[in-house]
Amino acid sequence: MRRGRRRSRPRRRSVRRPDETWIPKTSLGKMIKEGRISSMEEVFMEGLKIREQEIVDLLLPDLQEEVIDINLVQKQTDAGERSRFRAIVAVGSRDGYIGLGNGKAKQVRTAIEKAATNARLNITFVRRGCGSWECGCGRQHSLPFKTKGKSSGVQIMLLPGPRGLGLVASETAKVILSLAGVKDCWTRSFGSTRTIPSFAYAVFDALKKTYSLITPEEWVR
Repeated sequence: MRRGRRRSRPRRRSVRRPDETWIPKTSLGKMIKEGRISSMEEVFMEGLKIREQEIVDLLLPDLQEEVIDINLVQKQTDAGERSRFRAIVAVGSRDGYIGLGNGKAKQVRTAIEKAATNARLNITFVRRGCGSWECGCGRQHSLPFKTKGKSSGVQIMLLPGPRGLGLVASETAKVILSLAGVKDCWTRSFGSTRTIPSFAYAVFDALKKTYSLITPEEWVR
């Protein structure tokens, strides 16, 4: 009997709390520890690079994790085949922040922890709005404009949807979009969409492009 490739559904993990004994090693971490920076908006406004996961845990305490995919990968070495688990994890606040990361390890739990850490270091702001001509309510329930993302052989297009539409997307895209705080959206994908890691990073790339067009004045709410 032929066995197909096993894929895992997205799984929710408990929220990680920041370590009270954390000793910052970067200048950004020291500024946050001293109270000179108190929000993630300030970090993005200054264009500072996040190099410590504790920074994200402190500024976004309600961050949620979702395991997108877990797969066994093998590498041929001089000593033989080397098998490890690769995990893809998404983290998000469900209010405009999303991160995606991957990690490899011999044990599944360790791979997930590495991926969660990498996702926190890759966190980005998602610009939301109501760009659908069918709605025009002005609320931040969808995207302000059409955006495209690409990763390897996968391309995806995110289109603003009217309020009440929901997420017209695959399960992987729904998890990432909902973690980012997008409630209504159309999606169109092209290429090898069955490749979950490439598809997930294509969605993440499309969401990152909404932030690249934001102006400093728009941070003021």
